Amino acid sequence: MGSDSMRRVPSAGAVEVGYPSGHLGHLTEHETQALAEFKTLLAEKDIYKAGPPPSHDDPTLLRFLRARKWVPQDAFTQFSETEKFRNANEIEKLYDTIDIDSYESSRKLYPRFTGRRDKRGIPIYVFQIRHLDSKAVADYEKATETTYSKAKTDGKTPPKLLRLFALYENLTRFAQPLSSECTDRENPETPITLSTNIVDISHVSLRMFWNLKAHMQAASQLATAHYPETLDRIFIIGAPYFFSTVWGWIKRWFDPVTVSKIFILSDHDVLPVLTTFMELEDIPKAYGGKLEWSFFDEPAYDQGIKDIVTWENGFTNFPPGPCHWQPTEDGTRLECIGVGSQKGQERRVRVCTVPKAFAPRSDAHTPAENPARNGVPEEAAPDGQVPATAAPIATAPVETAPKEALPRATDAEATTDESTAEAVAGLVITDAKPEADESSKTVADTIAIATESKAP
Repeated sequence: MGSDSMRRVPSAGAVEVGYPSGHLGHLTEHETQALAEFKTLLAEKDIYKAGPPPSHDDPTLLRFLRARKWVPQDAFTQFSETEKFRNANEIEKLYDTIDIDSYESSRKLYPRFTGRRDKRGIPIYVFQIRHLDSKAVADYEKATETTYSKAKTDGKTPPKLLRLFALYENLTRFAQPLSSECTDRENPETPITLSTNIVDISHVSLRMFWNLKAHMQAASQLATAHYPETLDRIFIIGAPYFFSTVWGWIKRWFDPVTVSKIFILSDHDVLPVLTTFMELEDIPKAYGGKLEWSFFDEPAYDQGIKDIVTWENGFTNFPPGPCHWQPTEDGTRLECIGVGSQKGQERRVRVCTVPKAFAPRSDAHTPAENPARNGVPEEAAPDGQVPATAAPIATAPVETAPKEALPRATDAEATTDESTAEAVAGLVITDAKPEADESSKTVADTIAIATESKAP
């Protein structure tokens, strides 16, 4: 690759930056207070009910707080807008009744779960941009015009984006809960609410980058608004020779926090960097690892996941189509339910169960210096599972009156930074300045013409 200025290699200890800080069990006193105040604001508007079980779990609420820099009022604004969007488009019904074939065709155009987790236990996704050529995108958009679920819509959100939200639902309702119940990781008591992404941009022309901009920008903006803080580090690999020029003007459109989470790797850096975050057996062979997995393959689940699963009803693997987790009646396990529709008939079948690793807990009343495990101080917590009595990763009611109101950030401070990984994972420009946009197009067209003129 070209200039070193577009290449980022993590420094020693980079794995510890970010997660688990700001996540359940690792909150500062200020963050704990912010969570309590956030719940109060939501409860006052009847958006949140403390339960038990609560209407929304703490890990979900914390995603919005992290995205809004721990300003409860700003998190409230974003969260309330998301709830309106979800209700208007019946997102849960969309996921539970989507046509399975339509769902599977959508998976081919977006990041795919490898079935593996990184060293922190976060699920690993791979996105190969070259499959999003103009024909594939056009065929996909045409296919979304037909009815494919029983959910009503707001009439404003394009059907192609609603299908994308079904994939985000799979991340938050299947992959992340499954990863959370695996205890073969550091901080096993902390729920997983992120994903690690390898974005492969090899064999992508500059013209293709530009043609995908509008398609991916719309998807990224809505995902950023309604699924904040679900993506962690982004490893961009396979960059073509002209990407140094592209990166030079893309990176100016993101804040420093965004850029800090992006790793653009030259060929000789790919394996050394990836193995900082992942085990060799969890990296696909195409990127120097040992994992037999290609982009259109189904997830190759790791041994830690296989060890906790008890299959039922004849299943020996997770079936195609959407699935989600819910607690069993006694609260000691989670059951995986296969949903979606086939030829108009709704599917609802129990696929397997996994033991509930930890009982629900909340940091809204747990001192940061003494994180609890199943409600017991960490050093006194017994090994093994403890029966849970509420929804997955749910929390018991807590006092939500903070000592005093937290300071409100200025408008400048409250600007979005949750586009961190979301925008770059789609290789889009979500906050491009209009004048820069035009100059970028000029550069893109010029290089595209030059590239084509060199083609044999």
